[in-house]
Parts: sequence; C-alpha cells; structure tokens
Amino acid sequence: MKKSKENSEHYFWGENCSGWHLVKSQSLSIIEESMPPNTQEKKHYHNNSQQFFRILSGKATFEIENETIEVQNGEGIHIPPKTKHRIRNDQSENLAFIVISEPTTRGDRYDIGE
Repeated sequence: MKKSKENSEHYFWGENCSGWHLVKSQSLSIIEESMPPNTQEKKHYHNNSQQFFRILSGKATFEIENETIEVQNGEGIHIPPKTKHRIRNDQSENLAFIVISEPTTRGDRYDIGE
C-alpha cells in the first residue's frame, strides 16, 4: 500500500507539532513529523530503540548527550539506544523530517525532565 501523510494516522505532540504514522508496528516505526518555528521536544532516551532522523525541509538542532549538532535539509543523524537526546527547531520556518525507530519507541521513552 502506498503511504503518505494524507492516508496515514495523524497525531499532535508538543507545541503544535504533528506526526503521521507511515509504518506503525512493534518492530519498526516510520513517522513523518512537522515542527513549527521555535519548538522542541523534551530531552529523553530509549533503552531499546535506535532512531534515524532524515531532514526533509528546514534545519534541525539536535542535543545529543552534551553536544549540539545542526542537521540540514537532505542530511540525517543516527541516535543509538540509551543516548540522551532531543530535537529542536530554532529556525523561523517549519521543520519537516522522517524518524525511523527500530523497534518502536512506544513504551520505551524516558523523559529526563529538561
């Protein structure tokens, strides 16, 4: 089955951020997400899940452990399990990206409280 935002389950998260489940299973999650300007998620980690973020448009700022990394449109970044991280959109335009999690992060997210 062809998948797009138009035929995928939609949800809201954070401050007016959106996600669309392109693949939603226990072993694999692929989500297209959109973050408005000046938004961020809570810093967290996953015990079992590894993630790969691929930026579709805009520029993402990642806090990974104690390092800040900017990832441009067309680039990606891998987050291994047990790695403290968060994504931010510090720009004045929307940020769009794909996040692939293996296995799914459902039930495997631990917020740090920052």
